[in-house]
Amino acid sequence: MNRNYQREMEAEIAALGGCRPRLLLHSCCGPCSSAVIERLCQHFQVTVYYYNPNIEPEAEYRHRLSEQERLLTLLPGGAALLTCEYDHAAFAAFAEKLAEEPEGGRRCLQCFALRLGETARVAATQGYPYFTTTLSVSPHKNAEILNQIGQAAGEKYGVKYLMADFKKKNGYLRSLQLSKEYGLYRQDYCGCLYSKRDATPAAEPPQPSRSPAP
Repeated sequence: MNRNYQREMEAEIAALGGCRPRLLLHSCCGPCSSAVIERLCQHFQVTVYYYNPNIEPEAEYRHRLSEQERLLTLLPGGAALLTCEYDHAAFAAFAEKLAEEPEGGRRCLQCFALRLGETARVAATQGYPYFTTTLSVSPHKNAEILNQIGQAAGEKYGVKYLMADFKKKNGYLRSLQLSKEYGLYRQDYCGCLYSKRDATPAAEPPQPSRSPAP
């Protein structure tokens, strides 16, 4: 029987009894985060954590980050932003070995685990009782897999993962509406150069960036 993660989230929120605990929200980008932030800020004190070492090139990473920052100045709700250093090496360490995996395959699963694991770790060290991710707002992302990965990361670090499927209740549609309203940059590939390759089959194979030899 398929689980209804939207209902699970609603039940968790109802159990808060009107309290607004702190929540660390992993965000993949401004457009995807827009509708999620709008929804969660009604029930949590949200801090957006922009941890996406999969994104290439670095200029693209910086562009998306700047749009995330701009969005938070426009959206009501008072969500804060927590950034980190660009650490593409953390993604490249496993992704280059899985270069031939299709989009949505093992490379993507490890990427999800990397980002949600780091979000859980930061949530634990900074005292957030909850964390979750914007990723499930995308119609291209499997909410069941994301929730399994998130729950496992939460158990590892002792932080509650908020189960969710943010595409439900027109979440994805709302993200499109907000993106248009605020003129947000909407990228045409997930983030890594492999996803760009798969989105444009006619393009030359991507060349993963490598750190210069010491």
